[in-house]
Amino acid sequence: MERRPYPSDVSDEEWAFVAPSVTLMTEEAPQREHRLRDVFHGLRWIVRTGAQWRMMPHDLPPWSIGYQQTQRWLRAGVCEAIMHELRAVLRLAAGRKKEPSAAMFDSRTLPSTPESGHRAGSEGAKRRKGSNIPAAVDPLGNRLALHVTPASDQDRAQVGERAEAVQHVTGGMVELACVDAGSTGTEPAQAAQAPGMRLEVVTWSEAKRGFVLLPTRWVVERSFAWTTRFRRLVRDSERWPETLAGLHLLAFVVLLLHRCVLLLVHASYVQNNL
Repeated sequence: MERRPYPSDVSDEEWAFVAPSVTLMTEEAPQREHRLRDVFHGLRWIVRTGAQWRMMPHDLPPWSIGYQQTQRWLRAGVCEAIMHELRAVLRLAAGRKKEPSAAMFDSRTLPSTPESGHRAGSEGAKRRKGSNIPAAVDPLGNRLALHVTPASDQDRAQVGERAEAVQHVTGGMVELACVDAGSTGTEPAQAAQAPGMRLEVVTWSEAKRGFVLLPTRWVVERSFAWTTRFRRLVRDSERWPETLAGLHLLAFVVLLLHRCVLLLVHASYVQNNL
């Protein structure tokens, strides 16, 4: 009996895009016992629902198969490569250049769990123990780079690493990075200047009343909000920081794939109704 699909399953259009990237060996490989698409279904189910690997539904490949293949994909940089390809497609479709000239820096803190508690740090300002996710996005809110640190690490200390990562994936095209008041000072500015980037601090208006969007930087806050739709990313449930970073990239792959499919559907509709 054919299993009933889950809402998190990859569609035919999405699979046609990601299959060449996630196939690390041929489909005829003798050691392959489960369809690669079913394994990808399982990974998307995990990151969407936030369940433990051992709670994988029985109509999906065994959890051990899904976990091992996920680690292979993350080590091979598969999710990161797909994300950057999709980001470029969406930027071109929006009438922009393939690579951005500006980026927005910010971070969010994830509460720790027993699995991640051994590497968690305590953030004094928010009185929260966990992991910090320093990230950079382009003006459309699409993820450029991220990494994982203890929450006790200050944002200003991560500016240089983020700047270098952004320049690496964009070919050195980013000239301006917008940051919050936590990254003020000469050290962050010099760290960003080394890879050819200028920092611009965006602060609250002195006359603000109620909720006010920070100019330019609100897109990175929206980007963080998008990831909270994936329950696996609401808390740090991973033993290794590389896994947590990789699942964040996978979440953006899911989001950007959906947008690309919508663009194709819209383009097809317009073409058929001309």
